[in-house]
Amino acid sequence: MAEGGRRERRAFIGSFTGAGGPGIVTAAVAEHGGALTVLSGVNGLPDPSCLALSDDGGTLYAVSETAEGAVAAYRVKGGTVEPTGSPVRVGGSGPTHLSLFDGHVLTANYGSGSVSAVPLRADGRLGRAPAAVLRHTGPGPHAHQVQPDPSGRWAVSVDLGTDSVRVCTLTDGRLAVHRETALRPGSGPRHLAFHPDGTHAYVVNELTPTVTVCRWDTAAGSLEPLAETRVLPAAPAGDAYPSGLAVAPDGRFLWTATRGEDVLSVFALEADGERPRLVGTVPCGGHWPRALTLSEGFLYVANERSGDVTWFAVDEETGLPARAGAVGVTAASCVVFG
Repeated sequence: MAEGGRRERRAFIGSFTGAGGPGIVTAAVAEHGGALTVLSGVNGLPDPSCLALSDDGGTLYAVSETAEGAVAAYRVKGGTVEPTGSPVRVGGSGPTHLSLFDGHVLTANYGSGSVSAVPLRADGRLGRAPAAVLRHTGPGPHAHQVQPDPSGRWAVSVDLGTDSVRVCTLTDGRLAVHRETALRPGSGPRHLAFHPDGTHAYVVNELTPTVTVCRWDTAAGSLEPLAETRVLPAAPAGDAYPSGLAVAPDGRFLWTATRGEDVLSVFALEADGERPRLVGTVPCGGHWPRALTLSEGFLYVANERSGDVTWFAVDEETGLPARAGAVGVTAASCVVFG
């Protein structure tokens, strides 16, 4: 525990073991300055590329982004994590994202183009009942992300292959599509983040370096595309594949990461959240930024190919990030905080 009885903050970093990554890394987070210090690692799950933490911070969940596709749970104990049981198959291949929703772990299975729901026990361990699987339909489905909406009523899945976002329900352990929203053909939607007002959402598109602004209707469970904005000030000279995005808690700024160009883009958001204005870009501090996370005024970037996590202090007035440090983690893929 920190001084005054406050629990010390921890960061958990996922990585690709198939590319030499250490598995799941636990790091201490400095109280001032946001610096990360590696404490320990656990390497028993192949390619734990995406992580999610329970609301109480006591259990960490990880996908195994492999052809077999699995999810695992770990108990958080100080500076370490310990498995709570064997991994559970998700019934889909290449799970690339996971989240917690209504007593289940949801996974977006990129390889098989599906979303799975694995039940949780009351103590946070994974249930052993077979995962419920919802297969996306359409040309070449590749589910890339699944998460709850801010109300916790709907599960929203983003599919890069079908260029669409599905709003789903989970009833009696079964997933069903409530509504599907088509985005521009060929845009390749990858990840979605909600505005804190709960009435707008932003979808970062991997195949065309843009962000699609959408209106979100919680009552109807509907997503309406409004506009599409480029994440780069000029046409890229080479590869440019956006990956992650984050929205400020006060709704004033939006940030994206773009692989190849290896930059972070900063957008100012108008009061209604519908008109992102590109403020500028800064280098991401490494190569191939796969994921972007905002935590207590700092942006953290998992740079997969340079094998590090960089962090940036965010200017409160402009939203522009200033590089503050880095820690080496081979084949880093994501960072979550607890």
